[in-house]
Amino acid sequence: MTLIHLVEAGDVEGVLRELAALTPDERAAQVEALEDRRAQTPEGWHACPAGERDAQLAAELGCRTDPVAAADWILREHHLTFYLPRRGAWILDVVDLYPAAWRAELVARLAERSTPGKTVRFDLLDHLVHSTGCPVPTSDGFIESWLSWRGWNSEPPAHLCGGGLPGDSLLARLRADGLTPKLLPLVVDRPDISVGGVEMFHHLVKKHGSQHVRENTRLGVFISLSTEGDGLVDRAALVPRIFALLSDDAAGGLDATVALTELALTPAEHASVSRERRALAEPLTARLLEDGTPAATAPTLAYLRALALTPAENAPLLRDHVAMLDLSSPVAAYGQEVLIGLDEAGLVEADVLTEISERVLLRPEKKLVRAQLAWLNRAAKRDAAHTGRLLTDMALAFQHPDVGLQESALDLVARHLRRAAVHDGDQEVLCALREAAAFLTPALTPRATEMFGLPEQNAPGGSAGPSGEVLPDVLPDVPEPAPVHPVATTAEVAPQVAVALADPDNVVAFERALDGLVRHARLDRSTLSKALEPVVRKKLHQPDDNWYWSWSPADAQLDIYDVVTAVRGDKPRIWHIHLRHEHTNFLTYYAGTPDSPGDMLKARLSEAIDLIESGTQPCLLALPTRANGAVDAATLVERIAEFESLGVIPAPVDLAQALLRVTPTDDEQVRQTAGALHSDAGRLLARWLNQGGVPHRDTTPEKWPNDHPTGAEPGWWEPAVPCIDHDLPLPPVAAALLSPHGWCTSWAAPFWLAQLPHHRDEMAARLGTTHQRALPWLMETHGPAGYATHWQIARRLGGNPKEADAVVDALLVLAAQGQLDPGLLAGQWQALLRLGASTHTRATAALRAAAETGAWATVWSILEAALPALLRDKPVNGAGAILALAAECASHSGAKGSIPEVDEVAARKGSSQIVQNARLLRDVLR
Repeated sequence: MTLIHLVEAGDVEGVLRELAALTPDERAAQVEALEDRRAQTPEGWHACPAGERDAQLAAELGCRTDPVAAADWILREHHLTFYLPRRGAWILDVVDLYPAAWRAELVARLAERSTPGKTVRFDLLDHLVHSTGCPVPTSDGFIESWLSWRGWNSEPPAHLCGGGLPGDSLLARLRADGLTPKLLPLVVDRPDISVGGVEMFHHLVKKHGSQHVRENTRLGVFISLSTEGDGLVDRAALVPRIFALLSDDAAGGLDATVALTELALTPAEHASVSRERRALAEPLTARLLEDGTPAATAPTLAYLRALALTPAENAPLLRDHVAMLDLSSPVAAYGQEVLIGLDEAGLVEADVLTEISERVLLRPEKKLVRAQLAWLNRAAKRDAAHTGRLLTDMALAFQHPDVGLQESALDLVARHLRRAAVHDGDQEVLCALREAAAFLTPALTPRATEMFGLPEQNAPGGSAGPSGEVLPDVLPDVPEPAPVHPVATTAEVAPQVAVALADPDNVVAFERALDGLVRHARLDRSTLSKALEPVVRKKLHQPDDNWYWSWSPADAQLDIYDVVTAVRGDKPRIWHIHLRHEHTNFLTYYAGTPDSPGDMLKARLSEAIDLIESGTQPCLLALPTRANGAVDAATLVERIAEFESLGVIPAPVDLAQALLRVTPTDDEQVRQTAGALHSDAGRLLARWLNQGGVPHRDTTPEKWPNDHPTGAEPGWWEPAVPCIDHDLPLPPVAAALLSPHGWCTSWAAPFWLAQLPHHRDEMAARLGTTHQRALPWLMETHGPAGYATHWQIARRLGGNPKEADAVVDALLVLAAQGQLDPGLLAGQWQALLRLGASTHTRATAALRAAAETGAWATVWSILEAALPALLRDKPVNGAGAILALAAECASHSGAKGSIPEVDEVAARKGSSQIVQNARLLRDVLR
């Protein structure tokens, strides 16, 4: 068979035998035919069977009789030969057809023409070097191929003359390699040969440990060998190479940090790359000034710390580090850390240190404040000439809300006061300190007065100063829901409908739109229909009959769109409220799911459509007169009287909703007017007003210790859901709002509260654990604020920080309404706190925020009730911060007396935060 036929048969062994039988000239004559065959392969070269490809390649290489041509072919086909498996032995069989001198020339040409980006598998080169005994090449391509091949931890084929090397790591294989002493020292000085990169260093260390990085990554191996002093890697040349790598890595981060940690620069090396480190630090510093989350800034901070700039190197960036003090806590801590080093090197002016103190000493992070005070303490010891200024800097901490930090600052001032008097003039320093002491908690003012003398005036801004002035309790005005009026003209209805569709929380827009549709459809339906045209241009989504539409009760108020289509006479949606319960998917998906608020809304909407079709009712009785859903009793009496004059019988669901919304009244004239009504609806309203509407029910859970709430055991203590235990003259869909199953999800909170605006506590119980959106609406409703209302506040005190503002507002409003029960709230809070369902730091922050509005006495009443439970047995976590807040509240509100649990903690030995703050509170209460 000819060579071409053997290739087509995929017979590699046959090709080798044929090549051996041909003369060099005969082989050279086959080159053109072989190349034409490959080009004309119908199914494509890469789709050929592996045996056929190997046979073709073996034949092509065997026909390159000139070593230069053979080297060119191998380099051209390196992508086909580099990863060949053990069957690639044919490559060696082909080149072994030639004498040693030819093969040595081939090695030289391959080494000369290959580059680090285009080389050949080193086992071939290694075999040729060992089989010919030729000089070892030192070209960049040869060395790159050698390093790359040593990175593979695999046993080479037995036919290779070079053989394998012992060792399970790159470092071990290089140490065992006879080529290493010759080739490795050349790498660092050859910029085209890679010494490795820092990518994945952090991941590898995290997964395998530092030892793995030092032994199995190229850069790690170079770093390891550079410390051994055997000359294999010139460390003086390696360090600049590594910093050049870091400069090319614009992102930097944890990988670079690990690389620097592994490099472990000596002091001399650290100084030698000063320029490079500064160049790396400048963009990192700029990136920090953009701030971000702790996770986002952590890599940059770690990198900067690993670069370890000296104070002299950081000096040009001083203002940048001062600016960091206003940013997130980790960034501010780093800025403070650098500035401390600058100050200790004498590179921070006194006025800059004052500015730094102003930025740091009032931050909420205690660690930062303590570090700043310690810095000022060292500075005062070091520089007696500026002690007075440093004392006034320390005194800035007198304004900090944490009493413990105020006391620490006062201790420092006391320690250095004598030196200040000597160097700076007694009166000037004392005057400044007296002004600063006006901000101290009254528990510390006696000591401050003894140290600085009597103040000239009390604290600015109304705060209690050293005189211990008692501040009045400041509470917000009781919010009154805004009045609601009917839509006056037909043209106003469409905009109101658009608002209702766009804002699913807007109860007022929904109620005004619904009433406006009923009211103005009766007056001029054609004009209203035309005015509503812009509303219906954008169709609401409609499912098809064979698709599960993710309808939820949250869409109930959006069904006002169906009322609009009824006014216009348009084709109903597939998911129209009149058709929904007939839809197979709806019945399958929502069968057995009670949703009383949503059912009531749908019943009202369906009834409104019927009223529009009949045109019998001039308006809706249930249209609120207040934004919280309440209907004024006198207004409802007038509406029913109008119905009587027109001979209109109210729609039952509309009448039921109006009764549930009507505000109870003691106005005898209103009751007499209602009693004079003669229709069934009028008589029902009269009885309803005389009876005070739906009776209120207690929401206190079973076994709750009413007589001693703060004695409640740790627990969730969820409110009991009340149920009306007697019949009401209401349709079933309205009566269901007061049943045990009348639960309300967060979406419906505003609508449900507006359905029963005078039963705040019952609604609070049924709201369960809905999020903060419900809390402001709950505060606007009327009725007693019992267990459930307090529980909705207590369970949020230490909860989601997004709810903090809503919690503070609710607490203050409840107090302003005169309905806050401090003991009840304290009992619920301590039970949740001890259970672990409340976070003490968030709860303390919320209570402090409430107190700082001026409600010092209100917050004290809660803390006074809670402290015995929080301190008994083992004090809760965060008790020290709670005691500090209690001391402030007690001092500002003028509270006196004794709390045995506080006295017991204060009597303990030691100087922990809990003990110190207990002593402060005890002294305030004396």
